[in-house]
Amino acid sequence: MSWWDSYRAVYGAELRAAAVEYVEHGWPLVPGPGADVLLDTGTVLDVIEVPAEIGRRVCATLRDRGMVVPVAATPHDTWWFPMTPNHPLPAELSLHTDVVLHTDGIGVLAPPTERPDGWVQWRVRPAFTGYRVPDADMIIDAVLAAVRRRAGSAVEEVERPDTQRSVAQIARGV
Repeated sequence: MSWWDSYRAVYGAELRAAAVEYVEHGWPLVPGPGADVLLDTGTVLDVIEVPAEIGRRVCATLRDRGMVVPVAATPHDTWWFPMTPNHPLPAELSLHTDVVLHTDGIGVLAPPTERPDGWVQWRVRPAFTGYRVPDADMIIDAVLAAVRRRAGSAVEEVERPDTQRSVAQIARGV
């Protein structure tokens, strides 16, 4: 068996195990093309997807509030958060084209799906939170706070010791 065939066999087993784990915990899937794992939105959960910069702020806000929720990162430099379904985006968030609500049966790529440019991976695994789907109000509120903070002073973000600094900030010595 070649290296590539061995890799594909292991990856296929990992995808199947992830799919079974999601379904066993009540997270519905939709059939995807090829070897994709797609979470089904609109019934059990919806997904809000934001740029990684905002995602880090959302996590900091939730952490400050003592909350831990599942978080996935995509190879397209976005993070997504599952949340309870049927909660529309507030007008303030709908103005931001980089904040996307996936709902109404839209399939969302779930870890460990591989894309040509990288992997969808968990930043916080749902098993860590007992596969609990966080309340949409809590997630939306944290996203709003992160978006507002982005619109505010960048200095505030740099001064927070619990927030990750970007490579550009480190290079500038900030």
